[in-house]
Amino acid sequence: MYLKLDHPPVSLDAYRPFMEPELADELLSLAAGIRHLRVVHLNSTANGGGVAEILQSMVPLFNALGIPTQRIVINPAEPAFFQVTKKIHNLLQGAEGSLSDEELAVYHGNIEQVAQAMSSDKLSADVWFLHDPQLLPLAGLLRRRCITGAKAWLWICHIDLTHPNQSALDSLLPMHRDYDHLIFSLQQYVPRGLAANKPVYIAPPAIDPLAEKNNPMNEAAAWDIVAAMGIDRSRPLITQVSRFDLWKDPWGVIDAYRIARQSVPGLQLALLGLSQAADDPEAQEVLNTVVAHAADDPDIHLYYDLNSIPVGNDRAVNAFQMASSVLVQKSTREGFGLTVTEGMWKGKPMIGGNAGGIRIQIDDGANGYLVSSPQECARRIVTLLQDANLSVIIGAAGRASVRRRFLLPRLALDYLKVAQAHAA
Repeated sequence: MYLKLDHPPVSLDAYRPFMEPELADELLSLAAGIRHLRVVHLNSTANGGGVAEILQSMVPLFNALGIPTQRIVINPAEPAFFQVTKKIHNLLQGAEGSLSDEELAVYHGNIEQVAQAMSSDKLSADVWFLHDPQLLPLAGLLRRRCITGAKAWLWICHIDLTHPNQSALDSLLPMHRDYDHLIFSLQQYVPRGLAANKPVYIAPPAIDPLAEKNNPMNEAAAWDIVAAMGIDRSRPLITQVSRFDLWKDPWGVIDAYRIARQSVPGLQLALLGLSQAADDPEAQEVLNTVVAHAADDPDIHLYYDLNSIPVGNDRAVNAFQMASSVLVQKSTREGFGLTVTEGMWKGKPMIGGNAGGIRIQIDDGANGYLVSSPQECARRIVTLLQDANLSVIIGAAGRASVRRRFLLPRLALDYLKVAQAHAA
């Protein structure tokens, strides 16, 4: 019903080059005061997706700070559970429809089995971080099963709740009452009236500068990798790195590429959907429609099979981001968009959909561009490809912004501030 995951340890000193002295001092001071706490992070998938990537780095960093921390991933018995939770995700981001009684039974029944297994194994911790709607019912179930020793139950919602489906919101959010503190990526995502009932903390996500996909890679090495994967090194390349997902709008990216190619002959497009999350059963259906939309264009390169990537997923992502002249993340809903952060960290000009968490990363025209249509996206692509000096300026501003605001130590500090509030 659940798995305990181990992650390689990290050295705290490795993060010091990425922290301003004030942040480092505050982080170390806060951690020293709560090292008596045992922490657990729970999420729904071991690999794939932004939450899994954050926790793969966050848990070792907590341990490096001297806070004993464990990561647990649920393993529901029914495959249908993830069909339902993907629908929940889509509804909360604004899709039409509603949850049937049968779907709610699958959702609650599987989480009940997870809670039973955890209770039988007598799991315990002082602070429980539960991530996203897949786990929303779990705190109440565990509390009623008398999981002992807990000082705080914290729910972290990473998704875009700007325009939620109200019926889904009404059905699910009452379960927030079982939590002591709620954490959202943006203030705009906090449903009306929620903050009056529970403390709310705003903590935008962040990337790990030590992760393989964010390690420095020179463009020559990057081009060697992408050329081996079918990209012509003599022609410009634009890339979107993203799961094949309804909200990532890969069809709009293809349309933008086709418009831009009229002004930039020889332009190539890569869509990397390598990191498919286990809790995203829609991916294959979306991919099929993207393949059809690409219509056998030899300059549209789709990557979705990890087994076909000899260098590995993270190294391939790093290479494509470094080799590309322009990066795109044309989401129509986006909880945050870590691929935007990754691309900006590499000093590449980023074009993002004017949605959700992308807006707090991109200052339009200063460190990237926000777009709302394929036509607007195409215009920005052409401008950046035709003005190398502008591309360098935009890319440098993006990297500086990520360094100041969106690296892992800052997010660790945010999470530990919430834990500290319940440490007594």
